[in-house]
Amino acid sequence: MSQLFTPARTRGFLRATAAAVALSSVLLTTSCGAADESGGDAKATAAVPAGFPVTVDNCGVRTTYERPPSRVVTIHQHPAELMLALGLKDRMVGTAFPDSAVLPELKEDYEAVPELARKEPSFEKVLDAEPDFVYGGYGSAFAEKEGRSRTAFADAGIDTYLNREYCGKKKVTMEDTYDEVRTIGKIFGVADRADKLVTDLKSRVGKAAGKVEGEPDVPVFVYDSGDKAAFTAGGKSLGTELIRLAGGENVFADLDDVFGDVSWEQVIERRPEVIAVYDYAGAGSVEQKKRFLLSQPALADVPAVRNKRFVVLPLTATLVGIRSAYAVDDLARGLHPESFR
Repeated sequence: MSQLFTPARTRGFLRATAAAVALSSVLLTTSCGAADESGGDAKATAAVPAGFPVTVDNCGVRTTYERPPSRVVTIHQHPAELMLALGLKDRMVGTAFPDSAVLPELKEDYEAVPELARKEPSFEKVLDAEPDFVYGGYGSAFAEKEGRSRTAFADAGIDTYLNREYCGKKKVTMEDTYDEVRTIGKIFGVADRADKLVTDLKSRVGKAAGKVEGEPDVPVFVYDSGDKAAFTAGGKSLGTELIRLAGGENVFADLDDVFGDVSWEQVIERRPEVIAVYDYAGAGSVEQKKRFLLSQPALADVPAVRNKRFVVLPLTATLVGIRSAYAVDDLARGLHPESFR
């Protein structure tokens, strides 16, 4: 195989080390308070909203919120989109690290929030936005070696929350997405919006799954990146469940991890009929990935390559966030196009 990419393997490393990041954090039990002009604590004198205080356990960190956070920085795209889908744009003071194009219905709101950095921002850059809450999507949001540990934010009086996918859980499912939405809704005092959003997401998944019910499962190979070996989604990934719901079967569902390397010989042996290409910055464009796969003589007889059957998924659609429900529909249309005619 020719060497076309230097894939962004950081995600795989971060998935493996997310639990360690969480365990290195101390328990957070207080929320940041803003001082009023007289020098008093404005939050202490304001009425406590209904339903508060709220206590949340997140990746080994327990936080009690006396009231909803009001100045939020999101690090990585999927937390930002979840916040916006809950109608919380007015609480957001900064975003960072966009992975792919934003959902069209959220684009205007997303662009109205200042972008702090194209990758993870420095600790100082986050502090400049004066947040009282930082919501991270990958474990790297709170990388200790970069000075952004949850302990460091706690010491600065800032609460933090890490996407539950990086809490070291063995397997990720759609229920994690629904639980994530409900938890964020609880923290921000918009539980009713969260319940409505979960209902909408479940309906979206149900409609797509219903369209392909009874159809034979289509063998699918997930191509994330790589040339000498293929970096793919394993059986513990949310991607495997999305494929199942869409009427397919991940040919590497037996890989006992969220992500991992497999040999091209294994890909050839398993004869996938469709290749799901993950799209994100830093690992080559979708067109580069397709050209690479189509140009390899060893892959010429793989049904998906021979028939040029590709489904493109933004990486954000395969993570714990609102995009996963959209991904089921996109996958189902790619695997069973005849069911949508």
